[in-house]
Amino acid sequence: MVVAARGRGPGRRRMNRFSLALSRVIARVTDAALGPYQTAVIRIGFSLTWLLFLLREFPHRQELYGPDGPWSWDLADQLVATNGAFTPLLWSDGQLWFEAVYALAVLWSLLLLLGWRTRTMSVLFMVGVLALQNRSVFMGDGGDNVLHLMSVYLVFTRCGQVWSLDARRARRTAAARARGERPRDRVGPLLWGVLGFLLLLATLAGRMDGGDLFVPVLLWTVWAAQAMWWLVGRRSRTGQPRILLDVVANVVHNGALLVIMAEACLIYATAGWYKVQGSRWQDGTAVYYPLHLEYFSPWPALADLLSASGTMVMLVTYATVVMQVAFPFTLFNRRVKNVLLAFMIMEHAVIAVVLGLPFFSLAMIAADTVFLPTSFLRRVGDLAPRARGRLRPGGGPSVPKPRSPAGRPGG
Repeated sequence: MVVAARGRGPGRRRMNRFSLALSRVIARVTDAALGPYQTAVIRIGFSLTWLLFLLREFPHRQELYGPDGPWSWDLADQLVATNGAFTPLLWSDGQLWFEAVYALAVLWSLLLLLGWRTRTMSVLFMVGVLALQNRSVFMGDGGDNVLHLMSVYLVFTRCGQVWSLDARRARRTAAARARGERPRDRVGPLLWGVLGFLLLLATLAGRMDGGDLFVPVLLWTVWAAQAMWWLVGRRSRTGQPRILLDVVANVVHNGALLVIMAEACLIYATAGWYKVQGSRWQDGTAVYYPLHLEYFSPWPALADLLSASGTMVMLVTYATVVMQVAFPFTLFNRRVKNVLLAFMIMEHAVIAVVLGLPFFSLAMIAADTVFLPTSFLRRVGDLAPRARGRLRPGGGPSVPKPRSPAGRPGG
């Protein structure tokens, strides 16, 4: 019996260590929304990318997404009828409706960028992206696919905890409550009521039928969750229901953040392994050819300069494949990951300039920022108040005034 008890001792200790580790992981996932700075910079990056794209293509919006474009309204309607994609642009073929949806997409991108009502704006931002991209599926350069996916993932994140107008409003509300005041939010319930009414009209009119039900169900779910959040905050006599909702929101946020990271790794891994199979990537000449395509040569002289050396072309070709294949494995080593991440961001910046693909590069850089260290993001965030203080009149370092004679001893 003594031998049996001794045999159980190490097993029990291992089980206890496993239980403690599992409890720490559960507490970590449920207690807080992880990566607040990473999700904030993702929100800023993708909303800025989409906003700049819409503003850049504003003179050409008719050719890209308008009812009289090359990809006509009838062709888009036939395609959506087969693939079930969600796009409010096909609810009407009128010019006024198209202009309104395009203008709203610009507005929603700007408000999400500023972090105003991020929970609502993230949903509307997704609607704007899906409305335009599903209307003309052939208008894109690869970055639109990343933006398409990330706009859906952002809905599940709490991306307004830092660097947003929501965070500033939360600080002011907390300060007001500390002073004994009871601030009331009138904008949130009003926005919720208006959007719920419009969603109900679209549902009753049958605009949500006939396609994939994921987006309509998601819209109604978020709308109901917002109502429950507000009611619990106003009517609950104890804090337990709000704590439960916080736990659910944290779990959903952390799961979405994990999916975003996995998606970025999957993009690079698949791109790298497909390149390995290509003969041009194997012989080290693949980078040469896009530099000399007229469509991807906004600066022909710069492209000729970069491709003048065969050795440089070969090194860049092999380095691209190695970085993309190795990136998912470098996540286990922080230092190697940060170095490789810097090179990948620099590579996308070069692609934006040399190949004339700025929005593709911005989308990929925004996806890369989810892996940036928190300490670096905090330092970058601290630069903005300092710069604002220096640019503000009288915001520089103060110079002490000369002492008056009255302030001297015996004056």
